[in-house]
Amino acid sequence: IHAAYFCKHGFRDVTLLDFYMNRDIVRNFEHINNLPPNSIQCFHTDFFAFSSEKKYDVVFSSGFIEHFEDTTDVIRRHVELLSEQGQLLIIIPNFLGLNGKIQQRFDRENLEAHNLRCMEIDYLKQIMRSFGLKDLSVDYLGKPMVWLEPKLEQKKLRKWIKMLSYLIKLIPVKSKLLSPFIAIYARK
Repeated sequence: IHAAYFCKHGFRDVTLLDFYMNRDIVRNFEHINNLPPNSIQCFHTDFFAFSSEKKYDVVFSSGFIEHFEDTTDVIRRHVELLSEQGQLLIIIPNFLGLNGKIQQRFDRENLEAHNLRCMEIDYLKQIMRSFGLKDLSVDYLGKPMVWLEPKLEQKKLRKWIKMLSYLIKLIPVKSKLLSPFIAIYARK
């Protein structure tokens, strides 16, 4: 989805890297978004095995770094892919507030698949400062929202959680308690 967005908004060289790559889905997104076939380059590989001489103007990841213990290493690998004027944008969920409590109560398995330490703003700022990048921003992102991963046995519960999510969206406050995401931005 994000790759198609970048293509539609003027980025000519969009590359997608994922260990679980389904090229048919990527090609379908191109078709749905009226993009020329093969607009999105695909690398089906492990991020930690990937190396490239090529550097990128934008390096973006969403819902990735929080699945690894060594946050500094994962972010460093993102930074190494930046061109001289490259921009970095990393989005991670915020499970240190209300949404984390929902996960803890109703989907502990999903919560335990995440490195909660990497969701601490001060910790992320400390890591990011070590790279000497410019225009650094690490902040909460998005209107309040809570969710559960789609599982058949939780269908009714997910409806209740979704209703709660609609209600808390009426409180437009960025905070550790209510914001669903954390955004990291910097440029070289």
